[in-house]
Amino acid sequence: MIFSLLKLIHILAVVLWVGGMAFAHFFLRPSVQTLEPPVRLRLLHTVMKRFFSVVLWASLVVLVTGLWMIGRMAKETVQAGLAFNMPLDWTIMATLGIVMVAIFGHIRFALFKRFTRAVDASDWPAGGVAMASIRTWVFVNLCIGIVIICVTLLMA
Repeated sequence: MIFSLLKLIHILAVVLWVGGMAFAHFFLRPSVQTLEPPVRLRLLHTVMKRFFSVVLWASLVVLVTGLWMIGRMAKETVQAGLAFNMPLDWTIMATLGIVMVAIFGHIRFALFKRFTRAVDASDWPAGGVAMASIRTWVFVNLCIGIVIICVTLLMA
């Protein structure tokens, strides 16, 4: 039962993270393009600030639950007298998941700080450049997240 609960929490955190990136990239960003830069960038800053706070927690939940499930399966396998060999799809998921967390860290703690400074200073050209960098890296993370989902479902 604990494994199923961890898996549910893990998947819900992934859905929140990957779904939020898809929404931001494919729906929010194109919709705000009609707004003037000061309004658009302030709005995006407010949305990203909230979203990144949630993603920070979601990424930690994904890491903790994923490691816990791998550890639990390894422990049970070893206790049964067998050798634990992590399945390839788990290895791919864990490796790319760690890459996603690292990219998110860069987005949140470097690029978003640059964006915040630009918005606070009303430096709209710099804000646009910073937002473009954030958009690029969010898209990279979204693609990695989709690859993880596909690999996990197709290799299971």
